[in-house]
Amino acid sequence: MCESIPVSRPGVREVSLAQFSHEGAMAPGDIIIGGFFPIHEAAEAVNYTGSNGFSSPQRPNCSRFYTKGLNQALAMIHAVEMANQSPMLSSLNITLGYRIYDTCSDVTTSLWAVQDLTRPFSECDSPTTSSQPVQPIMAVIGASSSEISIAIARELNLLLIPQISYASTATILSDKSRFPTFMRTVPNDEYQTHAMVQLLKDNKWTWVGIIITDGDYGRSAMESFVKHTESEGICVAFKAILPDSLADQQKLSTHINKTMDIIEKNTKVNVVVSFAKSSQMKLLFQGLLSRNISNNRVWVASDNWSTAKDILKDVNHSEIGNILGFTFKSGNVTAFYQYLKDLKFESEAMNNSFMEEFLKQPDTGNATNAVYKLIKNTYSDMIFSVQMAVSAIANAVAELCVQRQCKKPTAIQPWELFIHLRNITFEKEGDMYSFDANGDINLGYDVCQWDEHESEEHDIIAQYYPSNTSFTFTRKNLSDIENVVSKCSDSCQPGEYKKTAEGQHTCCYECLVCAENQYSNHTDADACSSCVTDSMWSNTNSSECHPKLYEYFEWNSGFAIVLLTLAALGLLLLFSVSALFFWQRNTLVVKAAGGPLCHLILFSLLGSFISVIFFVGEPSNETCMARQVIFGLSFTLCVSCILVKSLKILLAFQMNLDLKELLRKIYKPYVIVCICMGLQVAICALWLTLHRPFKDKAVQPKSILLECKEGSSVMFGLMLAYIALLALICFTFAYKGRKLPQKYNEAKFITFGMLIYLMAWVIFIPVHVTTSGKYVPAVEVVVILISNYGILSCHFLPKCYIIIFKKEYNTKDAFLNSVYEYARKSAENIRGLTGTDLHSKTENPVYVISNPSLVPEEKQVSVPKIDNMP
Repeated sequence: MCESIPVSRPGVREVSLAQFSHEGAMAPGDIIIGGFFPIHEAAEAVNYTGSNGFSSPQRPNCSRFYTKGLNQALAMIHAVEMANQSPMLSSLNITLGYRIYDTCSDVTTSLWAVQDLTRPFSECDSPTTSSQPVQPIMAVIGASSSEISIAIARELNLLLIPQISYASTATILSDKSRFPTFMRTVPNDEYQTHAMVQLLKDNKWTWVGIIITDGDYGRSAMESFVKHTESEGICVAFKAILPDSLADQQKLSTHINKTMDIIEKNTKVNVVVSFAKSSQMKLLFQGLLSRNISNNRVWVASDNWSTAKDILKDVNHSEIGNILGFTFKSGNVTAFYQYLKDLKFESEAMNNSFMEEFLKQPDTGNATNAVYKLIKNTYSDMIFSVQMAVSAIANAVAELCVQRQCKKPTAIQPWELFIHLRNITFEKEGDMYSFDANGDINLGYDVCQWDEHESEEHDIIAQYYPSNTSFTFTRKNLSDIENVVSKCSDSCQPGEYKKTAEGQHTCCYECLVCAENQYSNHTDADACSSCVTDSMWSNTNSSECHPKLYEYFEWNSGFAIVLLTLAALGLLLLFSVSALFFWQRNTLVVKAAGGPLCHLILFSLLGSFISVIFFVGEPSNETCMARQVIFGLSFTLCVSCILVKSLKILLAFQMNLDLKELLRKIYKPYVIVCICMGLQVAICALWLTLHRPFKDKAVQPKSILLECKEGSSVMFGLMLAYIALLALICFTFAYKGRKLPQKYNEAKFITFGMLIYLMAWVIFIPVHVTTSGKYVPAVEVVVILISNYGILSCHFLPKCYIIIFKKEYNTKDAFLNSVYEYARKSAENIRGLTGTDLHSKTENPVYVISNPSLVPEEKQVSVPKIDNMP
């Protein structure tokens, strides 16, 4: 029998399931569709314990009539009526019927409704109070809440009854292994949370809070949201969890107060994402205003409450901040608005107890107010989703009923309809729709901004398309949102990087400047990038790397200009002296200075001055080789000629006849010059063959130094040492002849010239070794100029002075008198110092001064014997 369902617990009487029927609207038809809508916002908790043990099962009392839920139920009724009138069903002579239940926004109440909806044939429980069988449900539309949809889906799975939700977005419902018959006409929360995080990222909101309900929907949304924030570098400052049930007001109030404490404590969190229910958000906003907490916040609303603008009825919108809501995309619902305007409330109330209750609401009053109130609570996204669900079922029924007779109650089974629904492609207002592999229809989202007007329509500022995960903004002026800053730490500027303390959120950091040769070129850089130090550089706190400029001893350098000017003056002086000596080539002063050798010395100095040019400017392999070789050979030629002059002077005034004869034999001026030059040529040739000088790049901190490397320091040192050796020999020879006649004394000038050269190059060696940078070539140029000017000053300028200003000394008589005086004084000095006769020391009783270059051989001077002084 079916009269009752026994309850096997002591103290509990047997009750009939019929008393728990929550059916509020119904219509007959060949195919019956169930509907679950939140006609009321809450169900009061039932206390099943008392003084006598457990009480009998009782239906929870629903409270707070929810006009928005009634509006959704009417959308289903209208969509069913439109489907019945369509040629698709009318041609088959079949109709759709419905049985709509109130979930009261409560899981327990919804489960009782599912039990009533799916109960088998029962004479005693027949809703028609007759013996007619209860027509089975082929499909269910609903519910709106994910928490309720999850609960009833588990029940409907037992009979494989297809369920199409118009608002449940929990990601878990896409798991077909757990909810095989669940489908929906909205995207799941995975897309919504991804879109929310993308919005946060686009606005650089990296320090946010999240509010959820304590249920499968809320925790699933939070898990998905946190996963996406972590991948985008956004930190969740706090997670506030509110109770899912609204029945226990004391518990809800306690959690609301805790949430307000958290928000008040996190002063830097100016963006809060909420997946809570609209009634919970209403209490939260009221509490925040009572505490006078800052209103400079952005509230990101999930689809759970994004259209519930009535929660701000008693709240000043500007004091709350900006509310951005994610709503489902919708289509044209003009026909539904007309349906509401044409409603006949008296006849509708006969088959719809919800409508009857609605008319009795204190704020409804008459039919005109009722229509206004219904239109005001119409949200196109929700209405369109309900209409799509009905259209999908109608198209699937039409496909099935084309193949069979559907007038019989058992003509089709729910699982057969489910198979067709999963594969159906249906048309609505010219667009084609179908369910994806997860049973979802994903159209994307509209992002709306709440305004202060009483209109329930919101200002759509952007559209989100899941296909390319991007926003298309429909309003450009968003300064009130863009100016909101929600960061734990201020942004690190270019040239800085973030350093997070251990144990802190990655969004809470301090800004440190980038080190030298590192940079960051955008704000909030996680680390500094390194410059390519071979070619780039940067200072500390740099936002970019600078190319390293090539550095060398430039032509336009002040130091180079001074040195080149001195070299040019040296050349000018050189040419002037050369011209003067050529003009006075037959005078005794020029002959005493060396005659043709003077022009050879001047030519060698020309090469030495020219070598200075190769030390300036950007070096190359050729200039590196040329500058050292030209200087080495030129100055070797110069010193070789001076060596010949030194030897000639020693030969001319040598007292020891044996030594004098030896010097006369080896004195071959040009042979000596060639031998000296040959050795230096050999050194340079060996140097260029084995280890030639080359251009090198020395990478410095901020530049690249172009310099010449000598190839072999040994060969470079050998070249200079050879010149120094010749100079030292010249110095030694000249030093011995330092007391010759003053007006024609070459020895003193040679001594000073070589001394200047030797001192300059002795100083050059440590300076050259310890100096680095582009002015290294300048050091050698300075030494070269000192050497050149030393030779010019000591060897040629005194002769030029005599030629130009002391012409009386440039005569034969003056020269002979000078020589005679020197010979006489020398003889007297020798006699006075030794006390011996000159004959005992020399074979020849006279001093012979022989210098072919000074006087012709036929005019050589013989000094008579000088008697010993007493």
